[in-house]
Amino acid sequence: MKHLLSVCDMDDVVALLDLADDYKGGEIPGKVLEGRTLAMIFEKSSTRTRVSFEVGASQLGAQPLYLSASDLQLGRGEPIADTARTLSRYVDGIMIRAIRHSDVVELASESSVPVINGLTDLEHPCQALADMQTVREKLGDFSGRLVFVGDGNNVCNSLLLITAMLGMDMDVACPPGYEPHPEITGMAEKIARKSGSEIRVFHDPREAVDGADVVYTDVWVSMGYEEETEERLRVFRPYQVNSELMKLASPDAIFMHCLPAVRGQETTSEVIDGPQSVVWDQAENRLHAQKAIMHWLMG
Repeated sequence: MKHLLSVCDMDDVVALLDLADDYKGGEIPGKVLEGRTLAMIFEKSSTRTRVSFEVGASQLGAQPLYLSASDLQLGRGEPIADTARTLSRYVDGIMIRAIRHSDVVELASESSVPVINGLTDLEHPCQALADMQTVREKLGDFSGRLVFVGDGNNVCNSLLLITAMLGMDMDVACPPGYEPHPEITGMAEKIARKSGSEIRVFHDPREAVDGADVVYTDVWVSMGYEEETEERLRVFRPYQVNSELMKLASPDAIFMHCLPAVRGQETTSEVIDGPQSVVWDQAENRLHAQKAIMHWLMG
């Protein structure tokens, strides 16, 4: 039995990407998870994660079971370990979108069925897999350079790991004090040395984006950081991905965003709706990547 708590848990990223492509191309017939049940625990609201897992599980023949944390005994203080032991007797897999990464690690340690990290404060591995599916789909391979502009958050952390595993160069442009998690960066750099890729962190977005093949951004105020809104809007203002910044990237560069986007903050409508944007294909690929993950862990 395996869990997907971090990008590093993916035994073979390329094989998972190939499987996701097969699902997107309709090349896998039948319902490989017929008769199985996936419990989906949500401590945070969601559009793409919930819908892609729910639809994907149904298409694979499994029964998705939506569980809001407030509706579970978790909301009344039941230990995570007890919830894990109980759910393991009922279902064949657990996907959890949580606030704290440590809670997901504890859930997995007490679960006798596979646990999938649907997002925590540290990582978002499901998003990263769909992102790399999109990159390969649009660029053909991973020989280019991805630049993440903005907050060095959970999405950025997972992208650092998965690009390093695939041998793709990645730069991060962020304000001082908002760098990606140092332990994640260290892990990614170690992996990159083996794969032959390069990781760099900049504070000047223009310097980082110069010649980039992929420009990626995310919201400046993630869920749970609302009390920092005023300060974050001030600090991140120079990091907006607008048409002027995109002009510094390669002429064939693509623009990516994990969504939801706050137009007028981290990016502009001109960019997100423009010809270089691939955000809707990126969002669609969450479905195919999720199916690959469920097939791998529960099939």
